[in-house]
Amino acid sequence: MTTTLVTYLQFRSSTREAMEFYHSVFGGDLDVATFDDFEMPVGEGEGGLVMHARLRTPRGFVLMASDTPAGMDLAPSGGFTLALTGDEEADLRGWFDALAEGGRVEVPVGVPPWGGLYGTLVDRFGVAWMVAVGEED
Repeated sequence: MTTTLVTYLQFRSSTREAMEFYHSVFGGDLDVATFDDFEMPVGEGEGGLVMHARLRTPRGFVLMASDTPAGMDLAPSGGFTLALTGDEEADLRGWFDALAEGGRVEVPVGVPPWGGLYGTLVDRFGVAWMVAVGEED
């Protein structure tokens, strides 16, 4: 038996755009299902919102997300950061640069006092990311 921790993001109505963006950054297979696909009751005009999306990347990352219809509370996610760590500098820098497109770099990738490389950003969908090169998990 296997247990896995998977990131599941919630947006108000931009899940499809966000997941297509992450798909362009990381590659892999993206599956998207709407509320209409499962005949789920939602507000007028919300049937095309994403009920569930899953991105499986060639590296084994799994990122899931859904839209939150107007009649439901959007879960708060303050203080939450997705971290990409490893020793493959070119890949990590490439992902950082791609995720930063249209977003806000908070700490450019550089050498922090503890060594390695480190940078942080908030992407155009409001998701916080950290990249650490040469840092152990």
